[in-house]
Amino acid sequence: INAEYMGNRLLVPYLGQALLLVERGVSSIADVDVAMRLGAGMPMGPLTLADYVGLDTCLSILQGWNSRFPDEPAYEVPKSLEAMVKAGRLGRKSGMGFYNWKGDKPTGVAEAL
Repeated sequence: INAEYMGNRLLVPYLGQALLLVERGVSSIADVDVAMRLGAGMPMGPLTLADYVGLDTCLSILQGWNSRFPDEPAYEVPKSLEAMVKAGRLGRKSGMGFYNWKGDKPTGVAEAL
């Protein structure tokens, strides 16, 4: 097993579950990120990280894991992620995802889709 495989296998479900918290109205985008930065010592929150990586990339990886393991809840593909990618909101690379971006810096939570 290579490091990329292990990294994606651990990281992408984490990002997906963060997305589902927001999608289901459990938490706001900012609150999810703050909770993981302050509560878990992460250098950036999961939604900032998803934007940074690229929402299209996150979607592609989640869809791949979901097709391989369709009964595994950790690989559920959030509908909101599909909608954002379809709308061209890819995160940092397009300038808007969960956050608005100026270069490599998020400038605030983006308007809801």
